[in-house]
Amino acid sequence: MSAHASDKFVYHEPGLQHQFEDMRQQEESVSIGMWMFLAQEIMFFGGLFTAYLVLRSRYPMAFAAGSNHLDAFLGGLNTLVLIVSSLTMALTVYYAQRSNRNMQVILIVLTMIFGGVFLGVKAIEYTDKYNHGLVPVTGLNKKVKEGAKAEHSGLTLPIETRANAAEAPGAAHAYVNPKGEFQWVEYDLIEKTFEQQKSDPDGNHLTASELIGYTSNGQIDHDKFRDKVRIFYWIYFVMTGLHALHMVIGLGLMAWLLWTAWKGYYSMEYYMPVEMSGLYWHFVDIVWIFLFPLLYLLGRHFGH
Repeated sequence: MSAHASDKFVYHEPGLQHQFEDMRQQEESVSIGMWMFLAQEIMFFGGLFTAYLVLRSRYPMAFAAGSNHLDAFLGGLNTLVLIVSSLTMALTVYYAQRSNRNMQVILIVLTMIFGGVFLGVKAIEYTDKYNHGLVPVTGLNKKVKEGAKAEHSGLTLPIETRANAAEAPGAAHAYVNPKGEFQWVEYDLIEKTFEQQKSDPDGNHLTASELIGYTSNGQIDHDKFRDKVRIFYWIYFVMTGLHALHMVIGLGLMAWLLWTAWKGYYSMEYYMPVEMSGLYWHFVDIVWIFLFPLLYLLGRHFGH
């Protein structure tokens, strides 16, 4: 056999693409590409976090009021679900490195189940906002005409204040929303805080921006306050909606990974796609770890 013919039978490492000289070069290139992608994702979400922090520093009472109507239990449940999904994803990489196909498949399925649970809980939350008129886009809320069978809307109070709901003035309201507009009916907290500010001018009960942004002619303007709460819900839906979109993309990635793992593509010699998919999944989980306290927990002490 000639030397030229023997070149056709040179050993080719599993998974090595033709544009790379060896697996080490390929792995370095893939890793750099993924980290660059995650860096631009961080900058993308960083802009949203910055917008949230700037606006919250200007209108903390409105943001706290909006936050108090998010269900912290469901948010905490989703946090737990994603933390466990990160564990199953990390174990998937571990077993891929040990050429254990069956465990790879089982753990990818578990990861997908946890991701599906997260999206299901988020759908429950979004449905609740739709039913209570808390979607900040006119026309996208539940429409109920005047004179229709009354439903108590209300806004769902946070768990720690629900016991006192019957005592709070105006805590229960018939939901009437013929045009599907954004609804906000609770102003007791801001009115009480405004009175405290008037009686104690040197106190820091309200920020300077709030004194301007919530009032007209020296009195609380309900429309202005409602608009500031609406800003909070805009940020809530944009940030959680984009995060949910990333989760959907992650589930699509897991479906592809499940198929290739089932066919036995990954072993201790070639597991880079599993590891890179895990990096993406962990990034999505970490974003939620920041979203949960910022949107669900900060300012809940005002509910007392």
